[in-house]
Amino acid sequence: MAQHHKSIQQQLALQILLADRLVKSVKDLQPSKLDCSDLATLAAQLAHLLRSTARLVTSSSTTFYDRPLRSIFSNLSLNLERAQTLVRKCKQRSGILRQVFAITTAADVRKVSSLLESSIADIKWLLSVFVPDDNAGVNPSLPPIASNDPVLAWVWSNIATVHHSTQLKVRVDAANSLGSLAGDNDRNKKMIIEEDGIPPLLKLLKEGASPESQIAAAATLHALATDGEKISAFVRSMAIPTIVQVLNDSTSVVVRTNVINLLSKMAEIDPLVQEEFGRENVTRPIVTFLANDVVLDDIITTSGYQYHFNSSLSFNYKKETDVASPEEKLDLKISCARALWTLSKGSLSNTKKITETKALICLAKLIQHENQQLQINCLTTVTELTAVAESNAELRRQVFKPNLPAARTLLDQLLRVLNHEPNPELVVPAITTIGSLARTFPAKETRILGPLVSKLDNEVSDVTNETVMTLTKFVCPDNFNCVEHSKAILEFNGVPRIMGFLKSSDDIKIQVLGLKLLCYLALHVGNSNVLEEARVLSVIEGGARSVLTQYPDMRELFAKAMHHLNLYQPGVRTHKPAYVP
Repeated sequence: MAQHHKSIQQQLALQILLADRLVKSVKDLQPSKLDCSDLATLAAQLAHLLRSTARLVTSSSTTFYDRPLRSIFSNLSLNLERAQTLVRKCKQRSGILRQVFAITTAADVRKVSSLLESSIADIKWLLSVFVPDDNAGVNPSLPPIASNDPVLAWVWSNIATVHHSTQLKVRVDAANSLGSLAGDNDRNKKMIIEEDGIPPLLKLLKEGASPESQIAAAATLHALATDGEKISAFVRSMAIPTIVQVLNDSTSVVVRTNVINLLSKMAEIDPLVQEEFGRENVTRPIVTFLANDVVLDDIITTSGYQYHFNSSLSFNYKKETDVASPEEKLDLKISCARALWTLSKGSLSNTKKITETKALICLAKLIQHENQQLQINCLTTVTELTAVAESNAELRRQVFKPNLPAARTLLDQLLRVLNHEPNPELVVPAITTIGSLARTFPAKETRILGPLVSKLDNEVSDVTNETVMTLTKFVCPDNFNCVEHSKAILEFNGVPRIMGFLKSSDDIKIQVLGLKLLCYLALHVGNSNVLEEARVLSVIEGGARSVLTQYPDMRELFAKAMHHLNLYQPGVRTHKPAYVP
């Protein structure tokens, strides 16, 4: 451990001292002793190679990549000490301690010589990796120290090349090789990270020498970012500010896409990283990229609404200088939308940052005009933003009130999806979003509940299940307008559809969803003939008997609903006490 904390220069000085001392010790042997001259020759060769290594380290213009050197030194110290012990025994053979020490044989000398030869081969390999050779690329040979694990040598070679090569193409090839190794298995990923592979990749990404180099670095980092432990290594290497800086500086659409994919993956894996990206204001360039080529002025002009956050929209990123194809520009927008959803998921601070920009209007326009994956990603982003707002009244009031232009524009698109889109991947997040905003809609808002109720007839279970959960949010007692919303559901023929929903599945979880909705309707509009004609009381009683064993927390709600229905339906329960679970 102490050796690990020594600087590489200190370790080199120590190894040179040990090699010189071995040379001197061999020369001091009397001619009659066992021939150890080979040891002196090998030690002298080691000293020469170590001095060459020292010059290389000293002349390096950047921080020297020392992981392989430290590993080689660990073995070299042991080998030199073993050789020194052997020479010391040779000196003592004719002395009075002759009986104490084991008899030194030629086999012992050959064995120690072999160890020193291995160390020489390791250092030669090291020098071949670090000494610039613009045409050679990564050294394919295998040093003795990695003979039992060839991958280690490849990892060292590629990391060293990314770090030190003067040829950009060679560095890019090495970065791609690391990415290929990382893609093979998790062990390789861990090895690359443990051998300090992240810093040179971040350096290659940050330098911006070419789009190809940045893409190679970002792709390899993406392959390495697979769990929280690995993401922590990224954070320790200052990956977050580097990524944000690259986004601010890059002029390449493809580079931006790759870097945004990397940050999305990191933010999705680690909530702390998600928040740290927000503190670095990464949402600003992402929203700007997403809004590029999206016409927003018509909404602002027709609404007469001046955004109080206009100053936050003047993010001065560098315009693209490369020629990007429409497909590449679409990929960037898809990645931006996904990044906004991963950054906003469960994060109040990031959600506020995103909604302080023109993101909502931009998302609404893209939902309106785009299709497939971009449309899905934008809807998912809106779902995450509103999920955060659902639990924060201030955010709902400031951003998502239906009379605000951005919120109204978004609602128009949600309703369009609800009424006209057949794809469940679009319909489900639209329904979920409306549910998250259920407490923001006034009683006079009549456009929403009709389309929602109609979705109870949908053939896709995900759609009907989400619809029931969303309708429940409209009529739950926490919603100030729950009575008016309950009346609207009845007017849109919701009760027969809810009954059909209950009959369509034997899954108890699904039954609980529908029963909870019926209970709330019973509490708010229990005097309606619609409920009596649909025999809702009997359905709730039967449902209570079947689900209470697994959902005991529903007991009080069932009891209240049945009691309330009995107040208005006396003929149904004549001479029979109300069922109280």
